[in-house]
Amino acid sequence: ISLNWYKSFPRKGQESIPPPALIPGEQWQITVRLRRPHGNANPHGFDFEAYALERNIRATGYVRQANTNARANARTSAEIAVNKASPWLYIDRVRHYIRERMQQALVDKPYGAVLVALAIGEQSAIPDAQWKTFWRTGVGHLVSISGLHITMVASLVYWLMFRLWARVPQLVARVPAQRAAILFGLFIAFAYTLIAGFSVPTQRTFFMLCAMAVAMWSGKPSSFSGALLGALFFVILIDPWAVTAAGFWLSFGAVAAILYVTAYRVGREHGVIGAARAQVAVTAGLLPLTLALFQEVSIISPVANAFAIPAISLIVVPLTLIGVMLPFDFVLHFAHWLLSLVMLPLDYLASLPNAVWQSHAPVLWTTVLAVFGTALLLAPRGVPARWWGLALIAPMLLLTPKGPKAGELWVTLLDVGQGLATVVRTENHVLVYDTGPSFGPDADAGSRIIVPYLRGEGLRKLDALVISHADEDHSGGARAIVDARAPEWVLTSVNKNVPDKALPDVLKTVPYAVNAREWLRCDNTDAWKWDGVVFEILHPLATDYEAERIKTNNVGCVLKITAPGGSILMTADIEKPVEAVLIARAADALVADVLVVPHHGSKTSSTEAFIDAVSPKLAIIPVGYRNRFRHPHPDVLGRYVERNIPIMRSDYAGAITLKFINDSKGTPNVSKYRDTYRRYWTNLPEDNASPVE
Repeated sequence: ISLNWYKSFPRKGQESIPPPALIPGEQWQITVRLRRPHGNANPHGFDFEAYALERNIRATGYVRQANTNARANARTSAEIAVNKASPWLYIDRVRHYIRERMQQALVDKPYGAVLVALAIGEQSAIPDAQWKTFWRTGVGHLVSISGLHITMVASLVYWLMFRLWARVPQLVARVPAQRAAILFGLFIAFAYTLIAGFSVPTQRTFFMLCAMAVAMWSGKPSSFSGALLGALFFVILIDPWAVTAAGFWLSFGAVAAILYVTAYRVGREHGVIGAARAQVAVTAGLLPLTLALFQEVSIISPVANAFAIPAISLIVVPLTLIGVMLPFDFVLHFAHWLLSLVMLPLDYLASLPNAVWQSHAPVLWTTVLAVFGTALLLAPRGVPARWWGLALIAPMLLLTPKGPKAGELWVTLLDVGQGLATVVRTENHVLVYDTGPSFGPDADAGSRIIVPYLRGEGLRKLDALVISHADEDHSGGARAIVDARAPEWVLTSVNKNVPDKALPDVLKTVPYAVNAREWLRCDNTDAWKWDGVVFEILHPLATDYEAERIKTNNVGCVLKITAPGGSILMTADIEKPVEAVLIARAADALVADVLVVPHHGSKTSSTEAFIDAVSPKLAIIPVGYRNRFRHPHPDVLGRYVERNIPIMRSDYAGAITLKFINDSKGTPNVSKYRDTYRRYWTNLPEDNASPVE
């Protein structure tokens, strides 16, 4: 099980209490709330349920506040280590000790978390800004303990032991120096692999080293390709679900690409030329996989890796490991200083506007063709018609996803948990209505869900961004979307008259959309037409901004979109007073074929009069799975049930896509992502409380 332990929130006037510091091996008696692994389900998004399956996580949850939560014994952490400790527990304690030791030595150092990752593979503390630099420069593989690091350390130990062993005749008489060096190098590689958490890249490297060690020990020739296949066999044997992880394919694919351009070739190349050839092979060879998995690839990675690989793998990593073993901090400080020098050019390269090339999510068969195409391009010079590989790669790049035709309206309500995020498309325009919640300091629905969806669908241009109101669950991803797509204009009710305390951090500077060309305040006079589709703001009035003590929910931008094939009403978090005002002021304009239920189905909204005024054929509730607000309220569901209005919920359906085609007559084509992307591990929760489609 995977648990979160949150800080407690005592009574008013008291300070919150942080969770206790936990040490591997401690025994605790705690009260927890568990549920089956359930993640957001969106096209081109992260599949948490597959992630949980691959890591054998069968339940997620959190520790509930209870007076009975206490350590089950009063023993010290040192005593814990000798009490029925499994080998894995010893490893976890060593990793914990190394992390604590390095964090104390590198406190307030900007790249301290990167050095911790290089030592033990713990990456959770690396800031999002640094990850962005690593990703845009294509050196992210160096931040984790990659196979290159383990191979380098094992080779260094092999060389040292061979030199030392060969100088003692008595030892050589018992065991040849080469065999002894092989054993020591393999032992260090195994220890480093365990300290690194036994991830797929480290497993692959260790098993390949084992195969080569056996061949060298026995004196029988062995091929690198045989070692790679042996490593592949053992990795899948130990963890069959490893094939669901992107790292599995990238790790083995990178080594296969290097072997493909270096092994069994006639002649010898200069070291620099050989290294350059290997880097080009990795970049080109992994291009189809990278675009299929992430829809973007760093085009400056060969330049960045040319100096980052030797600097980090040959200098920074050895110094970091030496600093961990020595009781002196100056070695770690020196390693950090060298790493900061490497980061200077990396930051510059990452800041280049075209450092990363983005593409749409390719169809599977085009990816398979592209793999063969890159193999043909990287073939030896004697192979005829190598440039025909470009023809095999072309479908992956040229076959773009279909979009709406003239007059058609496509609306996708993304599954962002407890919040709202919607992508609206016409033939030539794209609008995002609300941006979902923020998940933490370095994560939000904009960067984790909305931008990947836009990228996967091949949507490079964003014409407009509508932030209905300032609540965090509707505006939390705004900054990421503005930075990634620079919309032509931003329309929002967030303005100087809204109390500062009501604004999430990303919106406290008005106008906050620094990368947008124009910032506008929405009111009911706003209307425009794109490709035969009409957009109308029905609320708020311009005078509503002058009212005192008005709730942010009640100045939310209410948007109606009307296409020849049907209409949809986006209601944000408006409550009963606004519903009544809309009925009195614009009852005819409220009529819509699809209603996005106000305020996630809260009992403060969806009055009977409002539902009757809209008269929808379908109601959609954007809501978080088992959310703490217990939305939607049973009474609200009952009102829709009484009127025989079908209900769809994002927590059960995942992302919901509506396609209003020209002859749909108000009944759009509907697809639910959890139905179209159903896998063995997909969680399909039962809904016994409401009539869900």
